[in-house]
Amino acid sequence: MKTITKGKNMNNFKKIGLTALAGSLTAISAQAAELGVSGASVLTFTDKDSTEITGNPWGMKTNLSFTGSGEVNGYTVSYMQTSKDQFAGMSSARLSVDMGDMGTIAFDQGSGSGLATLDDKTPTAAEEVWDGLDASAATTNVPSRGRVGAAGSSGVFNFVNTYEGVKVNAAFRKGGGGSSADGGTTGEGSTGGAWDLALTSSTITGVDGLEVGAGYGEASADTDGKTNEHSTVFVNYSVGMFTVGIQQSDIDNGKLEDTDESTQAFGISANINDNLSISYGGRDTDYEKNAAADVTEEITGIAAAYTMGSIKVAGNINEVTNNLGTSNAKDENMEIAISFAF
Repeated sequence: MKTITKGKNMNNFKKIGLTALAGSLTAISAQAAELGVSGASVLTFTDKDSTEITGNPWGMKTNLSFTGSGEVNGYTVSYMQTSKDQFAGMSSARLSVDMGDMGTIAFDQGSGSGLATLDDKTPTAAEEVWDGLDASAATTNVPSRGRVGAAGSSGVFNFVNTYEGVKVNAAFRKGGGGSSADGGTTGEGSTGGAWDLALTSSTITGVDGLEVGAGYGEASADTDGKTNEHSTVFVNYSVGMFTVGIQQSDIDNGKLEDTDESTQAFGISANINDNLSISYGGRDTDYEKNAAADVTEEITGIAAAYTMGSIKVAGNINEVTNNLGTSNAKDENMEIAISFAF
């Protein structure tokens, strides 16, 4: 009897061919992509107010950033992953495709997209004036101090391009916010999806040193079709050694029982020389409550930073009254940070 081996031989040929092809693609990818690694270590000293237990005030944060890019079918594909804190396990990642004049499309897992990039644009020498102040997660509607970002920055698709001097940064997500591993999903919850848009420019006004921006977005508030609306507008102006800025932000919640927020912020910074900078800023947030009297949270902060090559020493002293919309609640935070970049 004649044994037919054509199919068997053909299958073996296919296996050999696919194996060779896979090896070739791996070699091409390795040659086309460039991987870079950078990092920083930050040593901090933190002093809280007298009502809080400080314990050991010394802490440390280590950052590692991995970036890679290569050309795929004529487009530049880039990947970024940053481990923000090795001890706390915080990290962010971003996969983007640069299409030239058509803009850049990315999938963002925490690096910053859309309206969230405008949450606080007031000038500062170091951290924001609200950094380190108490924040409560005890309620489902956590006050945000007017920090806008309807879509957030985790699990979102991001589009970035510039038209006639105006940078467009748009974000969209489906379902609840949060990061998912491959093959995973986030919960639907009360947030069925969200989108937002940020516009910035430093050229369209024709005034040197002037930067302006605005943004708007919506997020699903519940399954009945109610939405939360986020909006902001800011103006920063630099002249000589000084930069001054103001910003107005609003969060209007679709659910009647939730608290709306309206924030007015300002900041002024000065570059004393090439190494030293200082700043002062303030931030008032009106908590417009449904079943209680409105309360205005008042925050002030001063900051300074001194840079010596790859070493930077920075410090903040921030204070708040009527913290998070609670009358007479106060908090303060002082932090000194020494960072080393490598």
